[in-house]
Amino acid sequence: MKVELLVSEWCASCHDAERIWRQVAEKKQIDFAVVDMGQPEGRELATRLRIRSIPAVVVDGELRHIGLMELHAATELVAAAPTRVNDRIQHVGLGLSPSSRASILGALCWLLIAGAALPLGGLLLDGTARPVALHAFNLGFLVLLIMGLGEHMLPRFTGKPIAGGWLWAWLPQGLVHAGVLGLAMGWFADMPGLAIAGAVAATAAFALFTARILPLLRA
Repeated sequence: MKVELLVSEWCASCHDAERIWRQVAEKKQIDFAVVDMGQPEGRELATRLRIRSIPAVVVDGELRHIGLMELHAATELVAAAPTRVNDRIQHVGLGLSPSSRASILGALCWLLIAGAALPLGGLLLDGTARPVALHAFNLGFLVLLIMGLGEHMLPRFTGKPIAGGWLWAWLPQGLVHAGVLGLAMGWFADMPGLAIAGAVAATAAFALFTARILPLLRA
């Protein structure tokens, strides 16, 4: 059973509708997708079904409801769907998930650290802190930003859910933080073993993130 929730960024009740249908998708084995009116897929769906108001619920290609639904009513609408047995997937819509939010906030923290370390390395410490700033920016800021935005945007673009849970959503972030600390402190304190451990942690983070997004990119 395929359920498409047609929403828009400017729609106040769409965020509540998305939250309710995410709860339904966690319990029912449905192919759930949040379709944005701002994307070509959303405009095509609205035109084909002559939808004039949102949020709108489309089940198996048929318009079934317009407006905000209570959790019980939404569950009843897909009562024929079996109970979900795999709860480790995450349906992404308009709002940022906690892991996406944490990843982006972590990226901003490393950006601030990189901005502070760069002048220290160039002016006060005779260049010794420059690699610290580069690791904080390239690995801490850029990678965490890509992870946070990637896990939020790719499911929306592909219409597929993404693997959730601590292993897929949170462990790569922790490994990136550990990688930055290991590489930066290993260089600054002249401890090659610590730098190598940081590099291993960063590589493991890349591998986990790649394994997480590959199912979204398969045709």
